[in-house]
Formats: sequence, structure tokens, C-alpha cells
Amino acid sequence: MEHEKVIKEEQQGTALVTDLTPGNSKKLFIESYGCQMNMNDSEIVASILAKEGYNTTQKLEDADLVLVNTCSIRDKAEQTIRKRLVYYNRIKEINPSMKVGVLGCMAERLKSKFLEEEKIVDLVVGPDAYRDLPNLVQEVTEGRDAVNVILSKDETYGDVSPVRLNSNGVSAFVSITRGCDNMCTFCVVPFTRGRERSRDPKSILEEIKDMADRNYKEITLLGQNVDSYLWYGGGLKKDFKKASEIAQQTAVDFAQLLDMCAVSFPKIRFRFSTSNPQDMSMSVIHTMAKHKNICKYIHLPIQSGSTTILKRMNRQHTREEYLSLVENIRKIIPDCALSQDMITGFCGETEEDHKQTLSLMEKVKYDFGFMFAYSERPGTLAAKKYEDDVPLEVKKRRLTEIINLQQKHSLYRTQQHVGKVEEVLIEGTSKKSDTHWKGRNTQNTVIVFPKEHYKLGDFVMVKVESCTSATLIGKAVGYSENN
Repeated sequence: MEHEKVIKEEQQGTALVTDLTPGNSKKLFIESYGCQMNMNDSEIVASILAKEGYNTTQKLEDADLVLVNTCSIRDKAEQTIRKRLVYYNRIKEINPSMKVGVLGCMAERLKSKFLEEEKIVDLVVGPDAYRDLPNLVQEVTEGRDAVNVILSKDETYGDVSPVRLNSNGVSAFVSITRGCDNMCTFCVVPFTRGRERSRDPKSILEEIKDMADRNYKEITLLGQNVDSYLWYGGGLKKDFKKASEIAQQTAVDFAQLLDMCAVSFPKIRFRFSTSNPQDMSMSVIHTMAKHKNICKYIHLPIQSGSTTILKRMNRQHTREEYLSLVENIRKIIPDCALSQDMITGFCGETEEDHKQTLSLMEKVKYDFGFMFAYSERPGTLAAKKYEDDVPLEVKKRRLTEIINLQQKHSLYRTQQHVGKVEEVLIEGTSKKSDTHWKGRNTQNTVIVFPKEHYKLGDFVMVKVESCTSATLIGKAVGYSENN
């Protein structure tokens, strides 16, 4: 009864699962929090451990090894993960042989606390140390705590074929860069994921080919900053010691990689995330316009509409430069959707700075966005240099105003689709109706429509009949020519 009570008490979080590997007898329970990069990393981890005899399971209480892939971007994310670790340890009291480990960004940042002070994990593994997992698990099996959070200058996991966790068999993520060189003052990523490095384009194309052979229909190219992708043999964006060795080699930038993907796999839809305004080139925009199978959607974080705040954040662009980039995107790809990341209440933000953010939103009218109140992260330059001086009540009020304005703009954007016939890739059953499919159009907007005779993975033409601020509602009128 105590066992059942603990299991039922906290069922939050979805276990990541994949197909069973014949012959594997050990059980891995893995949860992933945070960005798409973390999800992709979890797939790499599952692939590495599958070769060590582990199959994934959805039953936490049956697991031999429990791993949580963590996010440090906001305090709320860290608190959620801490609660999960406490819960894991309660299950561990029932199943003492179970081992608990922390992966990813939070692991790198809080290694000593987890292992020594709080003693709530058995192993701690940073984003660049997943290949060492078999050795670390062995260390734990032999009764020793295990930790490896060493950051690498060249690890890309380019030769690891990720297993697809919780896959719908239709869409998948492919990482093209790791780490970040942009030292935004609010961000922990450069410290938790290390220096930016780009992956060999050959390995990227090979992974996409594997996905194509397995009938995947959509690939999202991932990186902390995809637009700064640059490969020339060594993989690092800035490695001057190797300059002479690679002088004769042809570099590949993001626009070229995007073009190679679109040309090589004309039946696959491509998306990418995330873009940094300072690094997005006109060649990327022209490449998007050139290919029908590159989706007309860009996630373009701005963080603030005030140049003063942008400078304090160490964003390498101004308000005016950002708006100029948006203007070029609209000119070259008129139907391109844009989304934002916005932080309100950053150190020193005045009411005038906040109004600048609202006015920028009015100019751009984003299709959707991801909006947060500033959360100071230990170890960042902002935490060392600036006072977190905007009261919580003010942060909440400003965030509410930003969210309300975004909802208004999101409805405005979805209304523009009503009456149009648009191509949709079926990704799964609607959450609200078993008789309806859900999918996304090229602008990344969700569309739901009656299932009829269509099936998962079909490209379908859907006439949009109505909308909410987040969803388009319609009826299929036939298959797409890409089906």
C-alpha cells in the first residue's frame, strides 16, 4: 500500500520511451526538461545506454537507472527538477538498487550540491560527457559517486545515431551545433554547455538520410544559435590555431547547410531553431525563400524592445537593427511567421523601457512568443554586475501586459489564415478530440481537422474555417502534391 501511495502521489512528467532492443534486460527511466536541445541530448543518452543493455521504461518504480535531463535557464525549472529528485529518492526507498542521475545544464552548475551537500543523486553528467555514462554507471554500481562535467571544445556526438524518444514517427530533431559563444549577461548556457562548435555537415546529412529512410517527414535543425553554424574541418567557429591547416578547405555556413538539406531531401520539410538576430544573414533568408520545403517560420528572440536594456543584456544588436532585419524578412518572405522570446523586469528596466518592448511588439505583431519575468541565474554576468532591482509585483504586471498583447497579436495572425487552403503535415491526434487530427502549416501554426480517411504522416491540404489565438480549425480538401 505504501508503494502504491508513493507512486500515485506524484505522476507529473512524461517518461521518454523508445522501441525495445531485443536482449536488453536493464531498465532506464529518463525525463527531459527545458529546450529541444535537451530532448535531443536525451535521445543521444538513450542510444549510448541501449548498447549497455538498457531499454527505456515508463514505470519509474521498475527502473534500474533513473536520469533527469535538466534545464538551468530559469529558477522555476530548477525548482521543478529538485522536486522530481526528491520524489525519485522516495521511490528509491522502495527500490534500493535503483540509481539516480542528473544530466545536462543543471548537473554542470550544481554538481557539488547534488553529490555532497544534498546527497540526492548517485551520478552527475554534464552535456559533453554522455559518452562516459557506461563508466560512470559502473562507478556507481561499485559503490562510488560518479561525476563528469568536463566541457569539451569539440564534442558534437556527430557519430552517435540518436534513438527517437516518444517519437510520432513523423518529425525529429537533428542537432547541428552545441554550446554558445554569445555571452548574454542573463544566460547560463555558455557556462553549462560550453563553447560553440559546429557539426560536420556530412554527419548531419547522414542522420537526415536515416530519418528519410525511416519515412520521417519533417526535420528541425537545432542549435543554441543555428545562424552562426560554420564548419571547416575542425568544427569550431573560432579556432585560429587550425587556420593554416584548413586554409584550403571550403567552409560551410548555415545558409549553405540549409540549402544542402533542402536540395538533398526535397520530400522532407525543414525547420530550424534558434536564430540570433545579430547572426542571421540575408543569404539564410534568401535560401528560405528559394525552397518550398523550408518552412516559412523563424523563431527570432529579441528579449527586450529597449536598446538600453539590450546593451545591458549584451545582445549584439539594437532595437533598430532588429526591426530592420524583420523588415527584410517580411520583404523577401511575405508569409513568414515570427515568434519571440521576451524577458521582462531585467536589471534596471524602467517603465519607459517596458513601453519600448510593447511598441516593438506592436510593430512586429509576432505570431506567438515565449515570455518570462527575469530570474537571476547564479554565475551569470548579470548576477555579478547588476542588481535585480525590479520588484516582483512590477515584473508580474509587465509580464501580464506583454502576454495580453501577444495574445491579441496571435489572434490577429491566425485570423489571416481563415478562408485559405494550406498544407498540413499530420503529426498526431488532437488533444481535445479523438476524431480529429492535428498538424502544423509552414508557419508552425497548429491546425486541427476531422480525421476522415487520412493517416499519420500524410501531407494534407486543409481549408481553414475558423480559429482561436493559438489554433486553426478546418476541413481537409485533399492530399498535398508532396504526399
